[in-house]
Amino acid sequence: MLSKTIQDAINDQINKELYSSYLYLSMASYYAESNLSGFAGWMRVQSSEEYAHAMKFYGYVIDRNGHVELEAIEKPHAKFKSPADVFRQVLEHEQKVTGMITKLYELSVKEKDYPTQIMLEWFITEQSEEEKSAGDILEQLKMIGDSPVSLIMMDRQLAARGNK
Repeated sequence: MLSKTIQDAINDQINKELYSSYLYLSMASYYAESNLSGFAGWMRVQSSEEYAHAMKFYGYVIDRNGHVELEAIEKPHAKFKSPADVFRQVLEHEQKVTGMITKLYELSVKEKDYPTQIMLEWFITEQSEEEKSAGDILEQLKMIGDSPVSLIMMDRQLAARGNK
């Protein structure tokens, strides 16, 4: 069974993962309104992944005979300056999530909750991948600058993620 401290921390993380899903859905809307359907699709897939992360935590709490308590989800930011600005925010958000996962892991070490440590290792690996992906796309957007042709080409490249 989970300690109350771990259970509360994971419940908070469920909320943060659901917020991440909302945030990426908001970003997808920005891209769709900007006629960048590939970027929009990439963000919709990202939103689905974040929802799946929330559900992974949810299932873990249930499997450990804990209690899931859902809280209100914060309204996500909806105004963005440019495609690169969006990915700058994605990278910053993923870095923030990595910090939250790290704190959860540290708490599980302090509580000597070995099953939670093992479960969180998957999230630690996932966060490394998320940060790299967002960082790579941001760097490419910085390279192409204001080139509409390059942006369209990148939009087509990102559309492939939703088609896999």
